[in-house]
This record gives sequence, structure tokens and C-alpha cells, in this order.
Amino acid sequence: MENTEVSNILTERTKFYHLFLNNLDTPEALKLCEQFYNENSPHTIYFINAHCYNVSMRNHAYYNALSNANLILNDGIGIKIASYFSKLKLKENMNGTDYIPKLLWQAGQLHKKVFLLGAKDNIPQIARKNIESRFPGIEIVGSRSGYFTKEESESVVATINNSKAELLVVAMGVPRQEIWLNENISKFTNVKIAVAGGAILDFLAERVKRAPIWMQKAGIEWFFRLKQEPRRLFKRYVIGNGVFLASVLFNKSPEFNK
Repeated sequence: MENTEVSNILTERTKFYHLFLNNLDTPEALKLCEQFYNENSPHTIYFINAHCYNVSMRNHAYYNALSNANLILNDGIGIKIASYFSKLKLKENMNGTDYIPKLLWQAGQLHKKVFLLGAKDNIPQIARKNIESRFPGIEIVGSRSGYFTKEESESVVATINNSKAELLVVAMGVPRQEIWLNENISKFTNVKIAVAGGAILDFLAERVKRAPIWMQKAGIEWFFRLKQEPRRLFKRYVIGNGVFLASVLFNKSPEFNK
């Protein structure tokens, strides 16, 4: 099968309530990313979990960003539960915390330049050191905090372009990271893949600890995160999960479509 045929199959969108998903497993997604590096235009990769779904129901700019993405990958137990109601059999839990390190490993193997954008203070620099130690040979050509103003955005884009980065990891939280990429993706001159990773730099910097493997496999990593940051995450996980289940059970329409 020709590469173009493979690409067409792997980028096929599957309807998922008011959104869409690319129902892929890790080898398929990595194969597709390898092809992305050989194409002229930049490509965006986003992940959706229950919280992302909730945000997409009320934030039109975020919904538009998801609609314009090249790949949307399923993340977490909430989306898996929702897939049962929609009779969609998901191949794998494609959460960014597991997938993005594999994308970084691939970038090192293919000798692609990487830029890290996101988190705060010195977190990107710590993450950079840990990534370079974990993946010998990887070329990280720049890193920057994700805390910048709208007026500084053009300067951030210019810095990324000057670095010649081909893989851009953006970790500024939902929905800001996706909206920012949607507004700026056409301005990049060398970037072939831009992936939105939420707290990925905090994890790679080991500032935030991951749940034990058994909790990850059981699909309750969210509960571990809740215990770590109960004040910040209570609304997202406890209230948000209930809102999410009600939305998919009754197939509610986004607020901006009412």
C-alpha cells in the first residue's frame, strides 16, 4: 500500500458526538507522524479527555481549534466510557503523557529538532535536561515558559521559527494551547508537528508525579491527580465528570449552538 493510501486511512475521522476522533493505536500514530515530517505544511495533534469535551461544549474558539486539528486522539477512561454509548471501539488509550515521550523518542531517532513551549518559571529547562538524559541524541533547540502576553505572541513564533524546530511541544493547558496553535500554526516556517500536551512538561520535569501503573491501567489516574491537587482539580474531576456523563448520555448540543 502506498504512503498516501496509508495516510488517508490513518487520518480518517470518526464522528464522536459533536466532535471527531482519529481511532489509532501508538504504532499507527507514530507512523503517521513520520510521514508528517515529509510534508510541506505543519500538522496539529490534540488529545481529548472528559474535561476537554466539557470545554468544547461551551468554548467556540476551542471547538474550532479541535475541528481544524489534523489528529485528535482519545485520552482517558471518560472517553472510553462515552465510546461504549456511541458504539465506537477504541483501539488504545492514547493519552498525551504516554504518547508525547514516544514522539520525542521518534524525533531523536529521525534527527528532528525539538522546541518546548509551556509550563512556568524554569520547568521547561528542567524538562529539557531530563528529556536529553532520557533520549540521548535528541536535539532540543529551544525551550520557553508558556506564560506570555498576547502582545508577545509574535515574538514567541519568531523564536520558534529561528530555532528551525520541526517538532513543537506546547504545554499551556486546555483550551489556551489549542486556541493559540489554531491562531498561529500557519505562521511556522519549519514546524511539521505541533502537539498540545497540557501538563506534559511538568511530568517530564518530574514536578508532578504520575499515578502508580496499576492506577493508570485501571483508568483512575484522574483520582491520583485529584488527591495531589484537590482544590484546583475538584471542579474539573468531581463535578466535571458528572457533567460529561450527562452530556454524552443525553447527547447534548454545545451551548454555542443553542
